[in-house]
Amino acid sequence: MNKTLIIATLASLSATAAASITVYSQDFEGLDQTSPTALGDDGWLVGANVFSPGGDFLYNYFAFPAPNGGPAFSAIATGQGGPAQGNQQLVVYSDYNNGDHANGNIIEANLFREYTVSADNVGQTWSFSFDYKRGDIAGNSTAMAFIKTINPADGFAMTNFVTFDTTNADTLWSSQTLSLFIDASLEGQLFQIGFLNTATNFEPSGIFYDNINLVPAPSGAAVLAAVGLAAARRRRG
Repeated sequence: MNKTLIIATLASLSATAAASITVYSQDFEGLDQTSPTALGDDGWLVGANVFSPGGDFLYNYFAFPAPNGGPAFSAIATGQGGPAQGNQQLVVYSDYNNGDHANGNIIEANLFREYTVSADNVGQTWSFSFDYKRGDIAGNSTAMAFIKTINPADGFAMTNFVTFDTTNADTLWSSQTLSLFIDASLEGQLFQIGFLNTATNFEPSGIFYDNINLVPAPSGAAVLAAVGLAAARRRRG
């Protein structure tokens, strides 16, 4: 069985999901890089799933406010940006506080924001965009960005898992967008955006991210109206 699918299914037991999917934008420039609670205060959560070397699920621990700095999960980095990224960036890595690294077990670390799909969200397409570049990831470590939906009424089963693999990110910044259409079956489910990595034996796993945006994609009617307006302006010109 695909280990990543197991991980995604088990990814959240949080009872603190924000009500409704709402617009979110973060370039990390306004967060206090010296505060250990800066990421948690901004609504980021962390948790981990742990697997045996053979891929069998062992245990998990969710969900806690994301730390800023230290050996576990996440930090606000400085000096890694290009012109579009500014001075501060997010770096995501494994939970190196977990001693099971030394036992060869696989630590699946998640950093995410969580919402509850409301009736108002049904019929919308939400887009999660971000910049990314390689950190110190090496060895057998992997990394990805994701959108997930999870159904608390069905044992927290995963119902959607949209991913982009950042394991082989370049040392120069790139951009990516993930999208998900919210149909009526998802009302009341958890909606997550975030980043995860797998690592063991204390191998490095860091990836940098920046310019994170969660926005509703324009509806078809809005797109057609915008196209029509642009065409009319060209004709008048």
